[in-house]
Amino acid sequence: MGDPSHDGSPQDPRGDRRPLALALGDPAGIGGEVALKALATLRHQQIPVVLVGCRRWLEEQHQALRTCSDAPLADPDAFDWHDQPLADIRGPVHTGAITAASGAASFHWLTAAVDLVQSGRCRALVTAPIAKTAWHAAGHGYPGQTERLAELAGVAQASMLFTARPAWGGPGDWRLNTLLATTHIPLAAVPTALTPALIHQKLDVLLNFCRRLRQQPRLAMAGLNPHAGEGGQLGHEEVDWMIEAVDAWRRQHPEVPLEGPLPPDTCWLDAAAAWQGSGTAADGFLALYHDQGLLPVKVLAFDAAVNTTLGLPFLRTSPDHGTGQAIAGRGVARGASMAAAIEAAWELG
Repeated sequence: MGDPSHDGSPQDPRGDRRPLALALGDPAGIGGEVALKALATLRHQQIPVVLVGCRRWLEEQHQALRTCSDAPLADPDAFDWHDQPLADIRGPVHTGAITAASGAASFHWLTAAVDLVQSGRCRALVTAPIAKTAWHAAGHGYPGQTERLAELAGVAQASMLFTARPAWGGPGDWRLNTLLATTHIPLAAVPTALTPALIHQKLDVLLNFCRRLRQQPRLAMAGLNPHAGEGGQLGHEEVDWMIEAVDAWRRQHPEVPLEGPLPPDTCWLDAAAAWQGSGTAADGFLALYHDQGLLPVKVLAFDAAVNTTLGLPFLRTSPDHGTGQAIAGRGVARGASMAAAIEAAWELG
């Protein structure tokens, strides 16, 4: 791998000019396409990146996309590589087909990219989407990349946060930041997974992240039930333990404004207004389960949102969309979320 830390590379305040490791995701999906489109349109054109995947495969993707897409495409040969040929992993891969071969490749590429970061050669990790069914077909039974990353990093639990910057900049560089208390578990399992200790831990994680961006952030937390339980009439978790758990966290952090548990259907209203440039909102939101947090994030910021893994000894970002097998190879996938993921990793990593 060459040294991409040349004089034209943008620097963060710490002066860390090591490159980002970009794992190219499921080769049967749109990972290669969104990576090429994102790298061609970054605001900071010279962010150093090491591509982790099969070089020959991405070069073939580049040639095919030139015939069906008018969008700018980066040249794969313009970047440093950690080449992991598909032929060395398992069998052929077919665009749009979820198979054990594509799952084995994306799993292998992620693992190799993490090694680059943990060895110190790269400063942060960016990942293209993977297909969980392909991982499972290849014998890797993880709920998602987050859980595999926690295992590789040797941490008990990682946290999933989605961050997005409004296109117009936001009031005082405000970002929409939503952390998930629980991630890829069935909805029926959420009430028993939630505990006071988990709520406290996730609020700590959210606060620490928001303090990267603002010295005195404001936080908000959604309730679990409709109307946040409405005094026990629509669910008992809030009155049984959640309100007291939040009050206990407030006593430990008297300097931090924290609203909640709020009715979930109105928790993000101020964020929606701030996203459009009207008014202000909390700097960080805690959602209690996957779709509770992802619905407002994807409605407001689908192309701008970045999936950020916290609790690891390094930063990981990824687009907030999936592998897009249905549109793979057609040249219509958008690279905006991947570009946002690369820029966020550079700014925050």
